[in-house]
Parts: sequence; structure tokens; C-alpha cells
Amino acid sequence: MRDTAKHQGLRNQLISVLQQKGINDKRVLQAMQSVPRHLFLESGFEDFAYQDKAFPIGAGQTISQPYTVAFQSQLLQVKPDDKILEIGTGSGYQTAVLCKMGAKVFTIERQIELYKKTSKLLAALRYNPRVVSFGDGYKGLPTDAPFDSIIVTAGAPYIPQALMAQLKIGGRLVIPVGEDTQIMTLLVRSSETHFEQQEFGDFRFVPMLEDKNR
Repeated sequence: MRDTAKHQGLRNQLISVLQQKGINDKRVLQAMQSVPRHLFLESGFEDFAYQDKAFPIGAGQTISQPYTVAFQSQLLQVKPDDKILEIGTGSGYQTAVLCKMGAKVFTIERQIELYKKTSKLLAALRYNPRVVSFGDGYKGLPTDAPFDSIIVTAGAPYIPQALMAQLKIGGRLVIPVGEDTQIMTLLVRSSETHFEQQEFGDFRFVPMLEDKNR
């Protein structure tokens, strides 16, 4: 698992692209400049790893395009030691970016193939999320709640009440909502019963699948 000067140079070019697209959170950019995305892809895609594109990673899933990772991470407004729940570990790339930003990451994956593969990869690369769990993302992790932020990396047909309930007051939930095309949605919990909602345009994600463990 090599990370060369060439890879670093390609990451620098990617960061310039992200800045041109409006990503301005320095901590997001620094993390993505550091995390070797090519190591989260199948070897056949390595030469394309720093293009701003999504790629298949097996089990019908994809690694999100870098702009999407950056956009969601920027919406989270991550602070060091934030306790973040990630729904959809996938390749582990978004997990690694959040870990690099100093977050305490709790992540759930519902595809057993990816769960096993990505758990080993994150450990080998020494990104150390607090929890990597196999389970139903719609249910979250109530035993570890509440969370400072929750990020969903799959298209949800609706916003799960369980995730809203696991958010701290003042916490941020970033979730793409919709069927074929999703609207990137931010919920900020302003009280026990009230959430403020903002929308940030169309994105495309693989669907968030339900009832895996019933």
C-alpha cells in the first residue's frame, strides 16, 4: 500500500479542483490532501483515483466523488473530538477523512462484504474510528448516542426519526433525501423538539437500504 510523491501531486491537483467548486473549509481540504484515496479503490481504478468521480467498490456500492465527500464534510462543520455517526462506511474513505479531521467516528455498514473488507483496511491504514459496526443504518447506534453530527452517505427516501433522536441539541445531520435524485439536506437540532432544515441542491447516491437485520 504505497503512497508516492506522484499520488500527493495528484491530490494537490484535486484540492485545487475542489476549491474551484466552492469548498473552502481548510480542515476539510487538509484532510483530503492527506488521505490517500487510491488505497480505498480497487487496483484497476488507481490511475483514476484523483479524478472528481465516483467509482464502484463492490456489493453494488460506490465510493463517492471527492466533491461530494468534501461538500458533506464541510456541512458538518467538524471540530476536533466531535462525536460523529456515519451511516454507510462503504470504502472507508469518508470515514478516514473524518478521522483525519480529529473526529471520534462511529460508522455503520449494512453490506457484510464491505464491512469485513473496510474494517481491515481502516485498521491497516491506521485510521481508527471508535466503532465500525455491521447493521441497519436506519436505526443508528442508540447505545452510543447522542452525537455531535450524523452523516448519511446513501440516498434515503426519508429522514429516519431514529437518527434525529440520536442528535445532540445543536448537532447537525447531513443526509441526501430522495429516490432517484437526492436533495442534500441539513438538519440542525435547535431544541428537544425542533429542527431547522436547509437544502443544498441535487446529488446522486446509491440507495440506503432498510431492514437488513430483520
